[in-house]
Amino acid sequence: MAPGRNFSGGLETVRNLEEFFRDSLDAAAAANRVTLDSQTMHYVVNLLTLFSRSESFYEPGPDGPRLRPLALMLADAMDAASEEERNFALQRIGDVALFVAGLFADSLRRAAVDVDYYVYMGGGAYQSLAGSLRGTLRGRLFGEVFTELSAKFALLVDVLQEMRAASRGSSHEDALRLYELWVKTGSPRAERLLRAYGIQPLSQARSRYQH
Repeated sequence: MAPGRNFSGGLETVRNLEEFFRDSLDAAAAANRVTLDSQTMHYVVNLLTLFSRSESFYEPGPDGPRLRPLALMLADAMDAASEEERNFALQRIGDVALFVAGLFADSLRRAAVDVDYYVYMGGGAYQSLAGSLRGTLRGRLFGEVFTELSAKFALLVDVLQEMRAASRGSSHEDALRLYELWVKTGSPRAERLLRAYGIQPLSQARSRYQH
């Protein structure tokens, strides 16, 4: 059996980590009424499985593994020596942004940038990647996946946050944080939970990163 993270610091034993993520993602998507193409679902499951290994998520550095800021990753993409390197950097931005915003949004609460920035950067990276791959063999294979990841990025963040909440075994979430997420991203999940708490969100002060 493989150890699977429950996103709250503990571990639970599962027979197959990929199967665990697929079942969890299916349940969370259904709870949030988000539909995804089967190839996109498969991509996200593979991403979660890959990033469950720290050596795949973090990058090596002189002081040990680290996670580079998205802005520096974007600079890498813009300065890439080849189209292949640029596309790799764009995919890395999208993947990291989705993983962090979806599963570790609470860690951004006191950071310089919050979830809305990750949604903006990640969705934009996937969109640029889909455009760059148009007309290529890889584009025929994955172009629609990256297009859907871009179009539904914020909804996927909701789905992953639902996964994390379910793994913690508690339906209680910080109402203030939910309101912050709703204001910054327009999250349907945050709005639904706020209404369940008896809080009526008002459509004001929306994030500049919203499309």
